[in-house]
Amino acid sequence: MHYLSIMKLKPWLVFALITTIFWGVWGALIEMPEKAGFPATLGYVVWAITMIVPAIFALKRINWQLEKDKTAIRYGLLIGVTGSAGQLILFQALRSGPAYLVFPIVSLSPLVTILLSLIILKEKASPKSWIGIIIALIAIPLLSYQPSGNDQKFGSLWIFLTLIVFLAWGVQAYFLKAANNHMMAESIFFYMMISGLALIPVALWMTDFNQAINWGLKGPYLAAGIQILNSIGALFIVYAFRYGRAIIVSPLTNAGGPVITIILSLLIYGIFPHPVILVGMLLAVTAIFFLAD
Repeated sequence: MHYLSIMKLKPWLVFALITTIFWGVWGALIEMPEKAGFPATLGYVVWAITMIVPAIFALKRINWQLEKDKTAIRYGLLIGVTGSAGQLILFQALRSGPAYLVFPIVSLSPLVTILLSLIILKEKASPKSWIGIIIALIAIPLLSYQPSGNDQKFGSLWIFLTLIVFLAWGVQAYFLKAANNHMMAESIFFYMMISGLALIPVALWMTDFNQAINWGLKGPYLAAGIQILNSIGALFIVYAFRYGRAIIVSPLTNAGGPVITIILSLLIYGIFPHPVILVGMLLAVTAIFFLAD
């Protein structure tokens, strides 16, 4: 009964939590194929293909009545390209810059979403929700913390690339909400899928095929099983933005997912989180309590 009442009163929260769970598990497993010799860029290719599965499910829900007007196509492709291109640019940023700085900066993309939603969509939140938003924004970069290394020197390209991803993902989340005011969530996801597939040639171009690549079970097949979690989570976050406010959904999912990833990493790999990350986890859990009000 309690579950049913939540579904009835707060569908945005249910969808946001489902996204958080799927992305949290995905985050804990995503390195497995790469460590087994399957490049991250090819992992992108597999992810783009797995997006077809939830896209078919979504279209079936609306009896295949895909919206094809200019507004729907414009919004859908904008959301898809900012998300998919951001992922590809992130690969390059990590190649040219320090992960311990790249990830915390990118993780703050909800700041862009919140500002755009406040200014353009005129979204509002209760004082309790604002406390949760602020706590989440503090927690997110802490959850992305990685110890620095002193043996590498980096140029300035990574800063530019990282900022592009930061802006792209923040803008994408904003348009996820804006688009839901004009079109069906299922159509949005379809165009997200199309955008991801369209950028596959870029991912292939970025791949070094001179290196040894694992084409076995622990390569593309394991990647597919893991990436489908990402794809399903992407579908549910579209629904979360459909029913919820962007200024709450964005920080909630960005703070909640890493907590699950860290807990699972501890259980699976025995990796105990850094004290900074532990603080981030405590803050994230606290933020979720406030944001779920």
